[in-house]
Amino acid sequence: MSESHRLAVGDPAPAFSLPDAEGNTVSLADYAGRKVIVYFYPAAATPGCTKQACDFRDSLSELNGAGIDVIGISPDKPAKLAKFAEAEGLTFPLLSDPDKEVLTAWGAFGEKKLYGKVVTGVIRSTFVVDADGTIALAQYNVRATGHVAKLRRDMKLD
Repeated sequence: MSESHRLAVGDPAPAFSLPDAEGNTVSLADYAGRKVIVYFYPAAATPGCTKQACDFRDSLSELNGAGIDVIGISPDKPAKLAKFAEAEGLTFPLLSDPDKEVLTAWGAFGEKKLYGKVVTGVIRSTFVVDADGTIALAQYNVRATGHVAKLRRDMKLD
């Protein structure tokens, strides 16, 4: 498998409708007219993904205050997402994409290097979608630790 298609600034954000931790369907269209951060992570309740989710949680009031919502997407099933959200006090939607169709459409699933080996998996990625549904920021292969602080700087929120 070659490198998946990568989204760039100005591209239309691929539409999605996925179940959240409670099994409710959440669509990108639900956020029309608002800015939203869509981030993709490999697995709930793992050290890096927990750190990243908690960083978003801790910055949520500031992000919401700036008119920005947050959505996390992983291949985890809704039941695992519910446990993760409850354990970490996460109040933003965590969406389940077990078929990896949305991950693939956003370029967040494909070949990556893991400990020096090329593997196929979730590429930790973050996007800012403008109110008009276009990509305002696309970041691939982000680090879990310190990423939200960097994102806030990139968005000129700090």
